[in-house]
Amino acid sequence: MNDAIREKLKSLPEKPGCYIMRDRKGRIIYVGKAVDLKRRVSSYFRKYTMRRGDPKVRSLVNSAQDIEWIVLKSEDEALLTEDELIKRHKPRYNILLKDDKRYLGIRADARDPLPRLKACRLVRDDGAEYFGPFPTGGSHVRPVIDFLERKYGLRRCQPIHPDDETYRHCMDDVVRTCSAPCIGRISHEGYRANFAEACACLRGERPLVIEEARLKMEEAARSRNFEQAASIRDAWLGLKEMAHKRAVGPKADMDMHRKDAEHGLRQLQEELRLPTMPRVIECFDISNTGSVLAVASMVVAVDGIPDRRRYRHFRMRDYDQQNDPAMIAQAVTRRYSRLRDEGSPFPDLVILDGGITQLRAARAALAALGVDGLPTVGLAESFEELVTDDGRPPLFLPRDSDGLMVVTRLRDEAHRFAITYNRRLHNRTVRESALDEIPGIGPAKKMMLLRAYGSVYRLARAPRDELAAQPGIGPVLADAIIRALAPTPYAAEEDEGVGSLEAAEGTD
Repeated sequence: MNDAIREKLKSLPEKPGCYIMRDRKGRIIYVGKAVDLKRRVSSYFRKYTMRRGDPKVRSLVNSAQDIEWIVLKSEDEALLTEDELIKRHKPRYNILLKDDKRYLGIRADARDPLPRLKACRLVRDDGAEYFGPFPTGGSHVRPVIDFLERKYGLRRCQPIHPDDETYRHCMDDVVRTCSAPCIGRISHEGYRANFAEACACLRGERPLVIEEARLKMEEAARSRNFEQAASIRDAWLGLKEMAHKRAVGPKADMDMHRKDAEHGLRQLQEELRLPTMPRVIECFDISNTGSVLAVASMVVAVDGIPDRRRYRHFRMRDYDQQNDPAMIAQAVTRRYSRLRDEGSPFPDLVILDGGITQLRAARAALAALGVDGLPTVGLAESFEELVTDDGRPPLFLPRDSDGLMVVTRLRDEAHRFAITYNRRLHNRTVRESALDEIPGIGPAKKMMLLRAYGSVYRLARAPRDELAAQPGIGPVLADAIIRALAPTPYAAEEDEGVGSLEAAEGTD
């Protein structure tokens, strides 16, 4: 243990919060939470831990050269903050929460004709109302949804406009007390009024309902119906937690987010010496497996908030080996030659995922296009430093600054978008290759079938007679195609567009 850590241990508060350990290069290697920061963090550096502790813990302690902490109000806040920090920094010693799982919340969209409550893991700025997320996760969220569905007769079927045909295949009115608005058993107005009451419960505006859940729990326990009592107990605890936290209203949440983003943009303008506030930022990243299926992604933030409608993909061309700087240059060339030729406005700032090499490659590409004065910087991931090529040293923004939050959030989004597209292309290639194994299917017939059906998923589910009627196919070849494709598990991929002939929407 070095002197810096020894001194910091003395000033640790006895309060709940999160702690962060860094290595000698300043990289975050571990994020943890604690009800008592002083007791928890100090436990790592005891002599007993170094002698007999788990090998992983001993390795962590030996690697740690600095400690930081964030004091929070409660254990729940510590859980959520830990989750956010691990998602953002992916420390090497954290084995949980690195797989992009998120805590559960509840989504309620009153704009639907017959709205319902849904469990969700993402809070989006889509006009719906969100409650949570809640660290207790499924142990409280799903029982609460079940309790409110039963109390207010809410539906749980998937169709946006359920009708008589939907009702024929549903028994929720029998086994789950659905009020069946699809067949007029309750008017749409009456159903929506019930839905509004359920949302009011989630906001903590109906304390009598919480008390009602408690009384039902006790009654079930007295009747020795312990399974029902346990289910109602989970709903009761969940409603109490939600009433305590109140609703996370997207409008209020996004208003705060936009204020933080605007402050971050002002910081970027000042630190990068930009002529104007960077209200439109475009960020590029590369994803490849060697030279196979290399792609670039471009994501866009408007006023500091990602705008998915402007995202773009680029399939990389003419590379037989991995070359990130050259691929960045190609993506930049294709993007900004198009804007130049169309006379479209350029962004206020361009960010590249990478260091000085990627930055210089992009600057050279812009110079070749005759595009001058477009502010461009690299974001080196090792130390989260902004890199310029104008002679200034790398720029380190404070780790808790809104400016750094804007650029790292955008970089992470570009990384996610690139990887998603790369995987989609890989899965599509694997699925389309199944056609190559069928005798009698050559390149021409393969492309004809993919053009006709759009994807292997749809081709695998085409009616036999319809498939046999395609030019050059016939009944025998149709049977061979159905046999070859039927076992492949495409169903889970349909919504993602995997296996489609066309590249993802927004590809350049």
